[in-house]
Amino acid sequence: MRQPTAPQPSPIPVARFDGRHDLDVVGESFYQDAIWQCAGGWTSERVRAEIEAVLVAEPDNPHDKNAISVWISGMRVGYLSREDAAEYRNGLLALQARHRCHVALGGVIAGGGMRESGPGLLGVFLDHDPRDFGLVPVTPPTPAVVLGELRTGLQQAIATDLEDDSYDLSWLADLPNDHIATIKRLRNLLQHDPDPIDRHYMFCELERRLYRSRDAFGSALQEYDEACRLHDAEMDSIRNALYAKFNKVPLLETYTQMAIRQQKAKNWAEALRWANRGLELYGGNAARPEAVDDLRKRAAAYQAKLDGLRDR
Repeated sequence: MRQPTAPQPSPIPVARFDGRHDLDVVGESFYQDAIWQCAGGWTSERVRAEIEAVLVAEPDNPHDKNAISVWISGMRVGYLSREDAAEYRNGLLALQARHRCHVALGGVIAGGGMRESGPGLLGVFLDHDPRDFGLVPVTPPTPAVVLGELRTGLQQAIATDLEDDSYDLSWLADLPNDHIATIKRLRNLLQHDPDPIDRHYMFCELERRLYRSRDAFGSALQEYDEACRLHDAEMDSIRNALYAKFNKVPLLETYTQMAIRQQKAKNWAEALRWANRGLELYGGNAARPEAVDDLRKRAAAYQAKLDGLRDR
């Protein structure tokens, strides 16, 4: 099938907007030939290539009037999810009008390698700041990754997947295009996959998708809370597996996010419990000391709130 080329009605410049929040690209399985070209050509080795991707609104798309396609080096490599496209479209058009140029984001192409079932798929992972698109971030940004520094560990785990037989993250490239279908798929995967590292990243993705679906169905936040509790129930073994893999404990976003969620509900005891649980898991082995500092400050603030309530 012929690969479509990017529309080029005029030599409009491109402005790049960086950030530390993830933005999903879906449908990459349909554009593997193009993604391999963007990554420098096919290889049997694992791939991690830094890229710059242009977002293009497609108002005439017959399947979704809000569709936003993702282009690298003049080739379409995927789309934003239907939910993200609806949320980001107005902000994207406003940025284009304000700067009179196309909008680009930084990111990486990662994946590949040879598996028993054949070559692994490549995925596209974008970084951005939601505020550039007029949106309020729903989670705190993760610390920047510089020269391979450990963040959540997902990028490093993908990059070394083939060399480590203790887990297999190929399921990431096979997730459906929309949040609700992905939630169902992740729950099914969690029923069958016993590996702690796989389960950790499945829970992380499930939590993220549930939170992003909070306006799509009424029980999303309750299901998010339950997913976090189930994740935490397994975290002792997960923490040990992550430490064995990385020789550090990577960023455990669940604990900061749940502490903030309980803080917003003014449930200070639960907020304190989540913060302290995160601190316990990090111990003295956190890859990101600022994550520990953040939880310590939160725990102190929550304890002060509880002390103030007792003194009344």
